[in-house]
Formats: sequence, C-alpha cells, structure tokens
Amino acid sequence: MPDTESAAVSQGVEITAVNFEAEILQASMTKPVLVLFWTPRSEVSVSLGTLLASLTGEYRDELKLTRIEVDAEPQVAAMFGIRSVPTVVLVREGQPVDGFAGNLPEAEIREFLGKHVAAPEPAAESEADSEKPRETPEQAIARLQQEIIEKPDKAELKLDLAVAWMQVGDARSAQAELENLPVELEGDDRAKRVRGQLEFASVLKDAPPIAELEARIAADPEDHVARDLLGVRLLMAGRTEAGLEQFLAVLKADRNWNDGQARKRLIAAFLAIDDAELVGNYRRRMSSLLF
Repeated sequence: MPDTESAAVSQGVEITAVNFEAEILQASMTKPVLVLFWTPRSEVSVSLGTLLASLTGEYRDELKLTRIEVDAEPQVAAMFGIRSVPTVVLVREGQPVDGFAGNLPEAEIREFLGKHVAAPEPAAESEADSEKPRETPEQAIARLQQEIIEKPDKAELKLDLAVAWMQVGDARSAQAELENLPVELEGDDRAKRVRGQLEFASVLKDAPPIAELEARIAADPEDHVARDLLGVRLLMAGRTEAGLEQFLAVLKADRNWNDGQARKRLIAAFLAIDDAELVGNYRRRMSSLLF
C-alpha cells in the first residue's frame, strides 16, 4: 500500500490481541468505541478509515476510534464474527451494540454515529428559507430544464434533474441524466440514491405482480425469491416500510441466502430512501440480526 494510503488510516488506535481488552472493552465502559475492521488490500477500507477518522474527530473525547487489520488479527476479527471488510462495529460497555458492513455515504455515517453520540448542532434554518413554498417534482423538472439551457456547463443541475425524474417515476430519463454526469459527481449521495432506485426498477423488469408474489408467500413462507421480489415491488410502489419488512424477514430466516442478498437489498434500499429517521430505524433492526 502506498505511504499516502497508510497515512490516511493512521488515525485511531491499532488493536491487537494484546491491547484488545484495554483499548476496546475497558475503554467502552466510559465512552462508545468505534471499531473498523479493515485491510490495506481494500481501497474501500482505506477510504472508509479516512472518513471515520475525520468524522470521529468532530466528537472530540466523546467517541473513540480504533481499527483492526483482519489479516494481522484474524482471531480478534473472528470474535466479532466478521465476514467481510470493511465492517464497522460500535462497542458500548463491553458489548457490540450496533454496526454496519461495507461503505456508506458520509450523511448516513453521521446518522449512524448520531444514534450513540450527540452530534454537532446543525445550522439553524433561516426564517426566509422556512417560508419558501415547496416545489413539486414537476415544477422542479421544468425549472431545471430551463436552467440547464441557460447554464449548460453546470453539471450539478443534471444531477438535480435526475433526482426529479425519479420522483415522478421516469427511470429512463433519470438514467440518461446520470450517464452524462462528470466523474466528480458520480460519488455524490444523490447520484447513489438514484442509482439504487434504478437498480430496483431493473429488478422488476420480469417480476410477477404483487398479488401473485403474496400468493406464493402464503403458500410457502420460505419462498425467499418471492419475498425478495415482493420487497422490491413494494418499495417501488411507495410502500417503503412494507418492502423493508420483506427483506428483514428473509435476513432473519437465512442471513446467507443467495450470498447475503437480503442484506444487500437493505443496504441498497437505505441509499435509495430519502428519510433519515426511517433508514436509521431499519438499519438498527438489520444490525440486530447481523451482530
């Protein structure tokens, strides 16, 4: 690994079998301890480590960051049942209480941390902003199309337009706008959200209707294929919680089914849902089944 990458994850206490008890178990009796399971072979692990170091720094002495290199400390990783990297576990009073696998957008990591540590106060909304009438997706589309004509070099407008197209259910137009985005906007949270929505839409290309899927599940509650497709159907129909419940049911019945597809569906759904409170609730429920 290049030196720059090594430096990027240098923040946070390196955990070994020797200091595990003192740096994690004992330390977690006085403050939450965030544990990153990583490997220098994974660029995602490295970038997540950099982001976590930045975010946990905002909490000063209220949150401790540690990291465990899974290749160097396989026994410690096994104690937590780590199956993939990166994985993040939050330990409080000697027990793992929450966590997530894979990388997440910064906004979702902030929401995750905020469940356990008081987050910095957000900037107050001005009175003028609070009095502005809300714009409908159709109005946004018309406005953005005009602004793109006037400012064709402002790529952010195309991303805003992709979001608006998805809000009215026009996946084809949303996809077209995403394909024209510059590289620097590909990692934007909004772009990830629209891609997640497009992924779910593609799953339904040949999927049976809701009624047929419900009938299959009634006949065989272990029909995970039907339950998975029903979850996607419900999500795309705007019945978000009902869709997430289907994925959770599969995860509870068989967390490893189809290479952990239920967990992957949930993570994709969290990216596609623009409701931090709802996502936080279901992320906690998912974590309780995984950790």
